[in-house]
Amino acid sequence: MTAEGVRAVVIGASAGAVQALSHILPRLPATFPLPVLVVVHVPAAPSGLVALFSAKSAIRVREPDDKEPIAPATVYIAPPGYHMLVENARSIALSTDEPVLFSRPSIDILFESAADSYGDGLLGIVLTGANEDGSRGAAAIAAAGGTVLVQDPGTAFAAAMPGAALARCPAAQSLSLEAIADYLASLRAI
Repeated sequence: MTAEGVRAVVIGASAGAVQALSHILPRLPATFPLPVLVVVHVPAAPSGLVALFSAKSAIRVREPDDKEPIAPATVYIAPPGYHMLVENARSIALSTDEPVLFSRPSIDILFESAADSYGDGLLGIVLTGANEDGSRGAAAIAAAGGTVLVQDPGTAFAAAMPGAALARCPAAQSLSLEAIADYLASLRAI
């Protein structure tokens, strides 16, 4: 497992997401050089995730605007009720297309669009969740040459999502939240 060449990070989580992300995002140092795009399955109502993680994190945490350029050292959390995509120009697009696996935002949509844009420079992380969203996207990241990390299902609040990602993406590595946080903290810009 190597951190060399990573240009962007995408993270997907559902049931148990706040606890899992609380192990990871606050561990990113103020000098963390990469953009991190996060999809959490939340209802289409104000979620409070940006305020929660801004208070705990050393790097900037925000909800993106449509067509916003992706900046380094920033965590972008998908707004409730919108799919978040990466466009080839390395900007964020927001969409109200149909839900995927009953979810909008969808992890698969973010992961697949980011894999198209970043190719082998993408790191995808699937965390706890109660459905299979993210498994198709994890496979797309691996097919594009990127790296996929998955929370060890045995440590997840809800094991279905990480289990589905591991089943669909044999190249993925199963790690504890602490190991995922350590891996992220070791990343450097290329």
